[in-house]
Amino acid sequence: MTSASPWWAPHVHADRRPRLLARNRIKAALRAWFAERGFVEVETAALQVSPGNETHLSAFATRAIGPDGRGQPLYLHTSPEFACKKLLAAGERRLVVFAPVYRNRERGPLHHPEFTLVEWYRAGDGCEALMRDCAALLARAAEAAGAERLRYRDREADPFAQPERLTVAEAFARHAGIDLLATVAPDGATDREGLRAAVTASGIRTAPDDTWADLFSRVLVERVEPHLGLGRATILCDYPIPEAALARPSPADPRVAERFELYACGVELANGFGELTDADEQRRRFAAEMDEKERIYGERYPVDEDFLAALARMPEASGIALGFDRLVMLATGARRIEEVIWTPVAEPGR
Repeated sequence: MTSASPWWAPHVHADRRPRLLARNRIKAALRAWFAERGFVEVETAALQVSPGNETHLSAFATRAIGPDGRGQPLYLHTSPEFACKKLLAAGERRLVVFAPVYRNRERGPLHHPEFTLVEWYRAGDGCEALMRDCAALLARAAEAAGAERLRYRDREADPFAQPERLTVAEAFARHAGIDLLATVAPDGATDREGLRAAVTASGIRTAPDDTWADLFSRVLVERVEPHLGLGRATILCDYPIPEAALARPSPADPRVAERFELYACGVELANGFGELTDADEQRRRFAAEMDEKERIYGERYPVDEDFLAALARMPEASGIALGFDRLVMLATGARRIEEVIWTPVAEPGR
């Protein structure tokens, strides 16, 4: 798409339409899959008192004006997570939402300011159940699109093959030669200088003000992610506890959390958790995330006190968010996310 040929130009729409119709088939197939397994599809409000409390997520802010003219700051949600967990506290056991979500500062081949998350939760189940769900949904999406392979640029994956399982520590050792967990203490404290030395020795650039999280992300993006989901999907699991603000610690190793991500064709598709239900610990993690956000971006978001109150009543559960548009991209071979969104948001200056 160019300024001379917008997405609504008939010839552009004609080129895009087959993928958009495939998007509809995939959505219908996933909805049916969830319904067959007793999931209740819910709808969550996009306007929230807090958009989420993660350092690098930027929200769209707005203001609600009451009949008396008084205003209240609100945000478009970056995820339906807080609302879904309130529904778990209310008594829902299996729920799914196809939620339009909004993230600022994000635009690129795989990023769009408004996109769709498929988010689902299982009360009483752990991450293993979510991992099985992911494998089944990849196959269902490919069938709906009539695709034998998932594709992104020059990378392919078999959507019907059992996903590879790989821990983050194994991935860092395999692809960067770094002993990641040697820099994480049992209480979650991190050794920034130790990781910096290992990253430098691996030939990856560093900056003087890099935090442990910065170094972790750089290795993940530059050395690990390009190798994930090639030939078949990869489930990258056991994230270090500092990189899992909403997940509970693993009972096998306090240095890691019950968090995993699903990759195919080098593309991150989903982010799953064994959900944290300790409201005090969640408050502490939110505060740390917002302190870091204020340091980097000069802003912080409010904490949803209603969410923390609900968290204390929420049952043990696992939950996951899957980037629906990215899944459609891989099932249809699209190169940019705008190719699979019916009405893309105009870029600034266009």
